Amino acid sequence: MTSTLVTENVKLVVFRLLDKEYAIPVQHIRSIEKVQHITRVPRAESFVKGVINLRGVVLPIIDLQKRLNIGKILPNENTRIIITVIDKMEVGLLVDAANDVIDISKDIIEPQPEVVDTIKAEYISGVAKVDKRLLLLINLEQVLSH
Repeated sequence: MTSTLVTENVKLVVFRLLDKEYAIPVQHIRSIEKVQHITRVPRAESFVKGVINLRGVVLPIIDLQKRLNIGKILPNENTRIIITVIDKMEVGLLVDAANDVIDISKDIIEPQPEVVDTIKAEYISGVAKVDKRLLLLINLEQVLSH
C-alpha cells in the first residue's frame, strides 16, 4: 500500500508596502477597495487612519506601513484598502497596492527569519519564496491586537 503525500495549498492575497511584497490568506479577506474618504478619529492610535463608511458599515482603517513601523502611506491611484475579517472583527488595511491572488504550497512557507528589517517579528507569521519573489506573511491577529 503506497500513501501519496498530499501537499496543502494556501491561497494568498499579495500586496505591496514600500518595495516589499506581503501576503494575507484569502479566507481573512472580505474585499479590496479603492481608497475613499477616511474620516479621522480623535485620540485614536497613530496607525489608525480613521474610519470609512463602506456600504453602510463603519470600518476602522489602519495604515499598515505605520502599524509595521516602516513609514506612512501616501495615497495615490494604486493605493488600496484591504477589508480583513478576523474573529468577527472587520478592519480595513491601507496598503500601497494590491498585486494579485496566488496559490502556494504550505510546504514552502518558512518561519520568519530572526531579523526582518525593522518590522517587529510578531507581525510576520512566515516567509515564502515564490519564483524570484519573497512574500512576507502578515500575522493578522498581532497586527490587529492592541
